[in-house]
Amino acid sequence: MVTEYFDLKGQTAIVTGASTGLGVQMAKALANQGCNVVCMARRKELVDAVAADISTTFGVKATGIKCDITDTAMVDAAVDEVMKEYGRIDILINNAGTGAVAPAEDVTDDQFDNEMQIDLFGSFKVARAAAKKAMIPAKYGRIINIASMYGMVGNKIAGSAPYHAAKGGLVNLTRALAAEWGKYGITVNSICPGYFYTPLTKETLDSDFFQQNARTMIPLERYGNEGELDTTAIFLSSKASSYVTGVILPVDGGYTCM
Repeated sequence: MVTEYFDLKGQTAIVTGASTGLGVQMAKALANQGCNVVCMARRKELVDAVAADISTTFGVKATGIKCDITDTAMVDAAVDEVMKEYGRIDILINNAGTGAVAPAEDVTDDQFDNEMQIDLFGSFKVARAAAKKAMIPAKYGRIINIASMYGMVGNKIAGSAPYHAAKGGLVNLTRALAAEWGKYGITVNSICPGYFYTPLTKETLDSDFFQQNARTMIPLERYGNEGELDTTAIFLSSKASSYVTGVILPVDGGYTCM
């Protein structure tokens, strides 16, 4: 008998921030395992294009929904739309985020507040809606919060105190929700990526300064490549991770081990 440990056929996942970069990669990774995927982001034309590509490539049902995760009413409406269309939400990957970079002494109130509203409060709003409307009634769910290695440590090369604070909050929010929702059969875990190539990070990561930092600070002496986050997301999304909850898992080439 062959056991397909990571088979997600018939399940439905929401991936926020699935218009570009890592969100698109993880959405495609789930679809590759047979999962139906709802791509959420603020730019409707982008999520529609991603969803169409996923449906064509992987033969699963995929939908794009415009959603600003800082808007409670929009989040609730988006989750209601998913439930009406799919009847279930098995997996939520909270990937939408932003990143304010500035010396701490120059960070504005608006920059700090915006970071909290998106990376922390926004992620909570989507988790709350998905849990209340779908996962708690079903007594099953997989919530994966995409934090950052910067939610676990500080850094000296790019001042980003609001980002550190928001992602650190998301790390402990993960633990809190895992503790509270475990009785409903919901697991809540956090992935903390290190430096990964995306269209938005490539120029910065390829600079001489960052290249030298990679060789010094990352034991594997390189950045993460496309696909190297996917298997972690698949594992935590699957039934194979049924006894894993409240875990903060760095995928950072060893950055946080030193």
